[in-house]
Amino acid sequence: MPEVTIHIGGRDFVVSCQEGEQSFLHMAAGMLDEEAQVLSDQIGRMPEARMLLMAGLMLADKTAAVEDRIKEVEAAMEEKLVAKEAELAEKIAELEELRSAPPPEPVQVEVPVVPPQVADTLTALAAQAEALASEIEAKAAPDEDDAAEEGAPEETPEPAEEV
Repeated sequence: MPEVTIHIGGRDFVVSCQEGEQSFLHMAAGMLDEEAQVLSDQIGRMPEARMLLMAGLMLADKTAAVEDRIKEVEAAMEEKLVAKEAELAEKIAELEELRSAPPPEPVQVEVPVVPPQVADTLTALAAQAEALASEIEAKAAPDEDDAAEEGAPEETPEPAEEV
């Protein structure tokens, strides 16, 4: 078992420790020495046992405050965790509800269709227009031939009115 010399409150102490724990022992002794130095600066010289007792109590007080703070943080984290778990459970329930819900009714979309009567009527009107145009052309053609034969000036037909 290795022996380590530590310095606390202006005094040297030789202590034994487990192999590999020397650095931890030096760190702990450093913390105790800081507290002993504060006591020495405030009170002055005091017996070794009293100085170590007071420095240990000061470290214990700091440790207790840190432990209380850790408990507060853990409690706050636990509250947040419980809230997040409740929120997650709510979202999972909502998801399951959506999964088990029947699919929505299909939406009927109406597309306007031209009734067949309109197409038939337009076809008939086009046929009538073609017939009238042919008839007008037929009537206009003999007049042109007759006028050319008689030597009369050509008459131009008047344009048909638009419907």
